Amino acid sequence: MRAVISVIGKDTVGILAAVSAKCAEYNINVMDVTQSVLQDMFVMVMMTDISKMNIDFARFVDELSALGKEKNLSIRAMHEDIFNAMHTI
Repeated sequence: MRAVISVIGKDTVGILAAVSAKCAEYNINVMDVTQSVLQDMFVMVMMTDISKMNIDFARFVDELSALGKEKNLSIRAMHEDIFNAMHTI
């Protein structure tokens, strides 16, 4: 099972580290990352393996959202099945 995590916000030091650390905390493996800085805006998409996660997915989504609020970012996680369904319609 995989999940897509997106991060958008003002570029600051440590965004990738903070999101990766949150994933590691719950045994979520980051498989691929793409990121870009557009002027002063940071944009990142991560593909993660959630098959061995040790937290409920809905709670993990809430944890990422809270991290985003703390760092003034928009952080969203979406299960791969939902992501695929949204982009098939």
